[in-house]
Amino acid sequence: MPVKIPDNLPAIELLKKENIFVMNDLRADAQDIRPLRVLILNLMPIKITTETDFIRLLSNNPLQVEVEFLRLDTHTPKNTSEEHLELFYKGFGEVTDNYYDGMIITGAPVEMIKFEEVTYWEEIKMIFDWAQRHVTSTLYICWASQAALYHFYGVEKVPLQEKLFGVFKHTAVEKGHPLFRGFDDEFFIPHSRHTTILKTDLAEKEKITILSESDDAGVAIVSSRGGREFYLTGHSEYAPLTLHEEYMRDVEKGLTIAMPQNYYAHNNPVNPPLVRWASHANLLFNNWLNYFVYQETPFDLRDVEHLGEIKQQS
Repeated sequence: MPVKIPDNLPAIELLKKENIFVMNDLRADAQDIRPLRVLILNLMPIKITTETDFIRLLSNNPLQVEVEFLRLDTHTPKNTSEEHLELFYKGFGEVTDNYYDGMIITGAPVEMIKFEEVTYWEEIKMIFDWAQRHVTSTLYICWASQAALYHFYGVEKVPLQEKLFGVFKHTAVEKGHPLFRGFDDEFFIPHSRHTTILKTDLAEKEKITILSESDDAGVAIVSSRGGREFYLTGHSEYAPLTLHEEYMRDVEKGLTIAMPQNYYAHNNPVNPPLVRWASHANLLFNNWLNYFVYQETPFDLRDVEHLGEIKQQS
């Protein structure tokens, strides 16, 4: 099934060039199917790139997925036109009475700022709490994963001596977990961050389960409430050239930055990147949609608020 997205969203043409089937509102409404409703809170500065990355992954499954985009009411992005935001995004105040099968909350360029000093911290906390009552399962990505773990469980982020930047090998702690169905013994995830979450801090929290880690990148995927929340410290959604564009941007600014590790062919930036994470990224999102959204969500989304603790699946 295709993913259903708003008419005229710029991502449509980009995805069509990749032979990814997307469906506009008019055609989707003609199908007698209750689609999965997924809300994406896009905190990244370049909105269109992030929209395309997540739609690409959500579209590669047999379910019909209806995507809505959310913006903050207390923050105005500098790198996206107000027209784009008005056309394709809803403010939090517009969705507070709604319920969703799934939600994705992206990273944000505020990693080096203390959580309480982020200008929209109070609103983001409200959204985190709201999601626990209004969403079947939520994916928190990069900074959002750190922020949510801090908000819900008091887990502190820890500065790294140097930026973790590149594509790193990971393993599943529980290979039989539904999130890893179809995964190889080893898989790769891109990372781009200056802070981390320590395994020792997570081990103290009984309600948190570490699902994946890396010798080089540390804790990668964490879950709570049996899959009602997943916290991803990396960026499985990244397109092939995202790390390259970030690297070249910082080089052109004259910043001190190391080349992304395990990324370019022969570790030479004149060569194209070796994409080693795309297949597992698709599996990750498909498994999330299937096992923790589609199979767990009530037909009447209003019942999401009454879902009890989901027994941990094995």
